[in-house]
Amino acid sequence: MRAPFIFAPMQQSSQPLSYQRLHTRTVRIGNLTIGGDHPIRVQTMTTTDTMDTRATVEQTIRCIEAGAELVRITAPSKKEAENLRAIRDELHRRGYTVPLVADIHFTPNAAEIAARIVEKVRVNPGNYVDKKKFETIDYTDAEYAAEIDRIRERFTPLVRICKEHGTAMRIGTNHGSLSDRIMSRYGDTPMGMVESAMEFLRIARAEDYHQVVLSMKSSNPQVMVQAYRLLVQQMEQEFGECYPLHLGVTEAGDGEDGRIKSAIGIGTLLEEGIGDTIRVSLTEDPELEIPVCKDLVKRYAVTASSPLPLGKGSGDGSRTSYSRRSTFAVSNIGGAQVPVVIADLSKLTAIAPSDLQHVGYTYNEATDKWAIADTAADYIFTGHLPLIFPLPGTLKVIQYPAAWQETVARAAIEAQEAIEKYFPIFDDAGYVEAGSRSPSLNFVMLDAYSDGAALSPHIDRIANDPSVVLCISSTNRNAVQSMRTLVDALTARSVRNPIILITDSNWQTADEHLVHFGVEAGALLLDGIGDGLCLGMSSQAYAQFDQYNTLSGRRYTTGSDRAERFLNHTAFSILQATRTRISKTEYISCPSCGRTLFDLQETTAKIRAVTHHLKGVKIAIMGCIVNGPGEMADADFGYVGSGPGKITLYRNKDVVKRNVPSEVAVEELIQLLKENGAWVEPLGKA
Repeated sequence: MRAPFIFAPMQQSSQPLSYQRLHTRTVRIGNLTIGGDHPIRVQTMTTTDTMDTRATVEQTIRCIEAGAELVRITAPSKKEAENLRAIRDELHRRGYTVPLVADIHFTPNAAEIAARIVEKVRVNPGNYVDKKKFETIDYTDAEYAAEIDRIRERFTPLVRICKEHGTAMRIGTNHGSLSDRIMSRYGDTPMGMVESAMEFLRIARAEDYHQVVLSMKSSNPQVMVQAYRLLVQQMEQEFGECYPLHLGVTEAGDGEDGRIKSAIGIGTLLEEGIGDTIRVSLTEDPELEIPVCKDLVKRYAVTASSPLPLGKGSGDGSRTSYSRRSTFAVSNIGGAQVPVVIADLSKLTAIAPSDLQHVGYTYNEATDKWAIADTAADYIFTGHLPLIFPLPGTLKVIQYPAAWQETVARAAIEAQEAIEKYFPIFDDAGYVEAGSRSPSLNFVMLDAYSDGAALSPHIDRIANDPSVVLCISSTNRNAVQSMRTLVDALTARSVRNPIILITDSNWQTADEHLVHFGVEAGALLLDGIGDGLCLGMSSQAYAQFDQYNTLSGRRYTTGSDRAERFLNHTAFSILQATRTRISKTEYISCPSCGRTLFDLQETTAKIRAVTHHLKGVKIAIMGCIVNGPGEMADADFGYVGSGPGKITLYRNKDVVKRNVPSEVAVEELIQLLKENGAWVEPLGKA
C-alpha cells in the first residue's frame, strides 16, 4: 500500500496487526449519537460574534455544508447564551438541524441558560467554579474535600438541568487552564488534567447523569496524548467503563504547522482506537478545519481484522510519560543526539548543487560557499545516482551498496575522502551477505510485519553491531502498531541500535500528506521511538505533487513547489511538534472564536513575518483574555487581546505591558523580545 522509499512496493499483508476502537458509552447529542460503535464524528467552532445572529448562522451553515456534524458557539455571558435560541431557530427555519454546542468558561449562569436551548454544553473544570490566579495554595485533606463540596454545590444544578432537558455535556479540561487548586496538588501534569475532569465526572455520575463526553486538550501533543491515556486508564479502573472522548490539540496554529501538530496529537490516539469525535483547531476560518478532520477520520473507516499482539502504547495505556528509547550512538545518530533528517533525492534524474537548496543548502557560485539553513537535512538518500560535485561540510550521503562501492572506488583513485561522507544502505539479508561494508556506518532496512513475519531471521547477526543504524518501515494499514510492535520485540532482545523511521505516503493532496506523515511518524516520536526521520512519496504521489501541493485551496506558505522541499520542511516540523528537535520558532495560536478582540489570522501572519527566524522561541498569540493567560502557559512570550484594540504582553505567565494599542503591539513585542535576550537580527539585517 505504501512502500518504503528504497525498495519496490510490497504486497499488502493478509495478516496485518488489528485495529480496534476503544468501546465507550453511547451518548446522544440531539439527533446525533457518538461513542459505542458509531463513526468518529467531526466538529468545529464558529469565530463570529455570538450576538451577530446572521453572521453566526451563515458561518454555521458553511461549516455544516463542509461536513461538520456538531458546531460549537461561544457563550461567555448570559446574553450570548440567550441569543443561542435565535441562532438555533434560524438554523432550523432554514432546514439545518446539526446539534449546537454552547462553549462556557467563567459563567455557570450562562451554562444553565444554554443547557435549556442547545443540544450540548461544554464546561472547563479549570475555570467553571475555580479561579486561575497562578497562586500556589497548600490544602489539608479536609480543606481539599471542602473545595470539592463547593464544586459539587455549584456544578450540580447544571447537571440536573442537562438531565431534565436531555442535554449532553462535554467536560473539557485544558492543560493551560488548570485551576490553582489542581496545580497546587498535582502540578502542571497530565494527571492533574485527568483529576480535574474526574472530579466533575464523579459529580455527574452521583446524579445518575451519563450523557457526558470528556476531553484533555493541550497545545503540546506529548502532554495531550499522555493525558488521554491516563484518563482512559483511570475511568476503567474507577468505573469499569469509559465515556466518549473528544480529541483535539488546542491552539495548534495555522498552515502546515497547525495541521501537523493536530495530526500528531489526534492521530496518535486514533491509531490506538481512542477517540469518538475530533476537532482540528486552526487559526483559519472554521470551515477549513473540516477537510483536515475528514482526512484524519477516513484513515479509520475500514479496519483490519486479523489480530497480532499490540505493542506497548497501542491502547494499553502503558506509555503515560515520555521516555526516549535507549540507544548507543553511531556517528551522529542515536545516543543523546537529536534525531537526524534524511532527505530522499532518489527520484530525481540527476542531482545538481541547485537541488540541495530544497533541503536546506544554498550554493553561492561567486564565493564558492554554502549557506546552511537551520532546517538543513543531515543526510540525503540518492539511491543509484552519483554526485559529481563537492558537498557542503555537514552533509552526508546514503546510497545503494553498488553505487556506494563505485563512489568509494572512484574516491580512492581521485584521493577523495568519500569514506567519511558516503554510506551504504542494505536490506537485512543483504547486510549479512555483504562482502563490503562501511567500517563506521551502515544503514539496514527492517520491515515491520508487512509480510506477516516477526523479527528478521538475520536479527541476531545485525543486533548491536556498533556500525548499524536500523531503518524501520511497514506497508501495513496499521503501520504505527506494526512498527511499535517491532520496536518492542527489539527491546525485549536488548537491541540498542539507533532507529530511523521511514514513512512513505501514497496520498494526493498536501493536507493528506501532512496528516499521514504526522500520524505515522509523530505517533512513534511521541513515544520516544526514533533517532531519525525520512519521509518519502510513492512514485505516483511524487509525480503528481505539483498538481496537489495546495493547502485547503491555497499555495503553501513555505513556497513548497518541490516535493523535496515539502518533505524536508515537514520532517523538521514533525520533530518540532513532538519536541524532539527544535529548529524554528514555535507559535501557539488560538483558532479564534466570538470572543476574539482582533483579526487573529492577520495578526498571526504579521508576527510570524518578523519573528520566524527566532529558533526555539515559543510565542503565543491569543484572541482574548478568557483563554489567553492559561492556554499560553507553555509559551515564552504572549500576545493577548485584552479589550477592543488593546493588547497585553506576557513574559511566561507574567504580565509585562497592559493595554498596548494594537497598531504598535507587534513593535512592542519585538522590544520585549530584545529586552529579554530572545531577539536576534534576521540574516542580512544584522
